[in-house]
Amino acid sequence: MAQTMSSPSSVPRWTPSPSSTRPLRSPARLADVDDAALFPFGASSFTPPQLRSMGEVENGWSMDQGVFLTWEDLWVSAPGRKGGRVSILCGITGFARPGRLASNVSQKGEILINGQKQKLAFGTSAYVTQDDVLMTTLTVREAVYYSAQLQLPDSMSMAEKRARAEATIREMGLESAMDTRIGGWASKGISGGQKRRVSICVELLTRPRLLFLDEPTSGLDSAASYHVMTRIARLARREAMTVVAAIHQPSNEVFELFHGLCLLAYGRTVFFGPPLMADEFFASNGFPCPSLSNPSDHYLRTINKDFDVDGEDSPAHKSRSASHAIELLVRSYSSSEISHEVTQQIALMRNMFCVKGGSLVKKRSQASFFTQTRVLTRRSFVNMYRDLGYYWLRFAIYVALCLCVGTIYYDVGHSFGSIQARGSMLMFTAAFLTFMAIGGFPSFVEDMKIFGRERLNGHYGATAFTIANTLSAIPYLALISVLPGAMAYYLVGLQHPADHFVYFALVLFMCMMVVEGLMMIVASLVPDFLMGIITGAGIQGVMMLNGGFFRLPQDLPRPVWRYPMYYLAFHKYANQGFYKNEFLGLTFPGNEAGGPPTITGEEILRGVWQVEMGYSKWVDLAILLAMVMLYRLMFLGVVKIAEKVKAKINALSVRAPVLYIDVKEKSSLEIEDSP
Repeated sequence: MAQTMSSPSSVPRWTPSPSSTRPLRSPARLADVDDAALFPFGASSFTPPQLRSMGEVENGWSMDQGVFLTWEDLWVSAPGRKGGRVSILCGITGFARPGRLASNVSQKGEILINGQKQKLAFGTSAYVTQDDVLMTTLTVREAVYYSAQLQLPDSMSMAEKRARAEATIREMGLESAMDTRIGGWASKGISGGQKRRVSICVELLTRPRLLFLDEPTSGLDSAASYHVMTRIARLARREAMTVVAAIHQPSNEVFELFHGLCLLAYGRTVFFGPPLMADEFFASNGFPCPSLSNPSDHYLRTINKDFDVDGEDSPAHKSRSASHAIELLVRSYSSSEISHEVTQQIALMRNMFCVKGGSLVKKRSQASFFTQTRVLTRRSFVNMYRDLGYYWLRFAIYVALCLCVGTIYYDVGHSFGSIQARGSMLMFTAAFLTFMAIGGFPSFVEDMKIFGRERLNGHYGATAFTIANTLSAIPYLALISVLPGAMAYYLVGLQHPADHFVYFALVLFMCMMVVEGLMMIVASLVPDFLMGIITGAGIQGVMMLNGGFFRLPQDLPRPVWRYPMYYLAFHKYANQGFYKNEFLGLTFPGNEAGGPPTITGEEILRGVWQVEMGYSKWVDLAILLAMVMLYRLMFLGVVKIAEKVKAKINALSVRAPVLYIDVKEKSSLEIEDSP
């Protein structure tokens, strides 16, 4: 697959300025791996031939403001869909900012930033992903304004943050859509092109020095593409930003905005330098751009071999094939003066930072942890309120189910048969009603996608997200616990004192909080919502079987099922809390001939339900509360360490990538990477 990466700038070519001569950076994430490998690294600005000495390079670039990166003989590979590994980059050399690699991606080569191995801090770089991951229930104004509150420092007033958000929206031409919801599958909102511009707006708020755009013109018509890229170039010049864009099919007008061009074909460098020199390079190798044609279309058409016709082995066909063109251009570039210039610039940068010492990239100030948690809580609360699938649909189902329970067990009474009826009703409440909490899993998966994008760019951390999600969910879960719970409780005729109902509602609330925490852990490990629902349902099913109702505690097999599964299942504590709350203090008629005329609730708990009576019902509630906090902490831990653990595991199992570009073209096209 052939792609272009360029950096827009409206300054004249070869003019030393912060936005035109500083080395450009790359996207921060790998694209999806297909049979033909995509690339995660991008173009860099090309230093003009006039800048030959180290002193001249220093005059053109500021070590205090610029962020320099070099890579040499860089190889990157990822697991392929059909097994094995697929090479994404093959021996790339250049200077730019490195991409963030996924945990299952291996890398070989040396990457330095300002002459040192270091990471770029918050506020220095921003990355707009190819997919527009936005909160669909918010308006354009709300989405950008919430993001401004999350990213901009507390030293800025609320009015200043709002002004920055609205100014950024106007820069992207979204003023007419400010109060329109973004929209998604459930409701129509703004267009795809407008969503693309909102994604760019969110990352422009901090005015980062480095901005990476993955296909910024997707979904835009030619006019909108030109205006968006022009405004980005204008902003880059005004704010001394460096912009790198991965773009497939720019129009002539958009292509003319770029001053640096990198063409990659299946992980190999075809060209790296100024766009004006690309035309001469292709023409000198027998691929001149036809007159009145778009140069970018011509370049990509020349190096895209996806549509080479199989079975045509004639010399004439081979000379016209894209595979032949790629091989010819790659060889020509590697031995060209342009490639030599790149190597020279890398050496100059190394020398420059060796003499003066590499400078660390400083982190910009951002909103405090308290501000981030408060803003995230408010945003999440609004999203849950507007998303019908998050809680409102579940609330309606709870009302319907509680009506069914209440009418089936209506006025259960105090006969001997009511003992089993009460136990069954309470078990259904603890097990199946809480089981419905998995209904909000798809909506939470969407929240996780937004969290992943925003965390990638350093907007906030996992702790703030976890606390905010928990706090925003509490009012809705409390509403579900109280109203439908009251319908079932009083229709059945359980104990009337108010404190008994409060305890009933609290246990139901805690159970739903536990299940939501469990599904949060599942979502962090199994991001696909269908597989996540199946996994969560399976886990709850196992817990249900060990809860002490379907099989009494003393009858459970001791290995595994009683120790430890019975004590790990939250249903144990929910059932026992419900039973103690309901049966203690009641008396039922006996049912045994010659036996006592009545049987107390405590005797029922000990003999019928085998409840542990060594502690009160409030201890069961406290254990459920502890499980709520434990599951949240487990989610937090999984999010924080999952990537590190996966990276280490994959590093141990990775092998050097082998790439066969075209088996028909003999060994000259076979590239092998060895350790």
